[in-house]
Amino acid sequence: MMRLTVLLLRSNALETLFIASFEPYLALMNIGRRQFIHSAVLGASLLTVPSKAADIVFRPGTGAEPGSPSPLLLDRAKAALAAHNARIRNHDLLAIADFSKPSRDPRFYVVDLRSGKSDTFLVAHGKGSDPSHSGWVQHFSNVHGSEATSAGSYLVGETYFGQYGESRRLIGLDPQNDQAEARAIVIHPAWYVNRSLIQDQGKIGRSQGCFAFAKDDINVILERVAPGCLLYADKV
Repeated sequence: MMRLTVLLLRSNALETLFIASFEPYLALMNIGRRQFIHSAVLGASLLTVPSKAADIVFRPGTGAEPGSPSPLLLDRAKAALAAHNARIRNHDLLAIADFSKPSRDPRFYVVDLRSGKSDTFLVAHGKGSDPSHSGWVQHFSNVHGSEATSAGSYLVGETYFGQYGESRRLIGLDPQNDQAEARAIVIHPAWYVNRSLIQDQGKIGRSQGCFAFAKDDINVILERVAPGCLLYADKV
């Protein structure tokens, strides 16, 4: 009776397949070595289930290639830059928050319009936009007390030192976010934006509607997303 011995070794969510004693049977089965190994690996992978969030390999949520904003969102941001031209001092840079993506993905883009290059960062959304803490923005709101994220165009304002440390004010330029100043929607660092949380629970924490960044990233954000820039937030 034909017998195949398959040993599956698992370490840190990487599956290692060891196949022994199959060489003599390949000719009888009329199956090539490459086809056989491919089928065995595929079958074995279906039997393994990650035991914790750290074992899961996440794919990006939506949008374009990693490191680049969605072309549709980039076009909207450029249109906003043109529409608010008189109030924006820096026309060489755009900051874009793509809330189509889950919070586990770097979804805040700092785009150099001269070179076309962009850098990406983690950014939190508001509790009111994701009441069940799914990691996804469900809706936007401009209402006081909603603790939700607002979509639209923002003028990046002055720097100040608040309860989270060095932060930056935001001025809403559109009807859907014109209460940003009154709601104290700002850029600030937060402990709950970090990769350890993504490994543990598959998402970062939520803000009270602010654009909250990792403490390791905030200095770069404040340096590049300077007063006079446009920040655009939306979903596609």
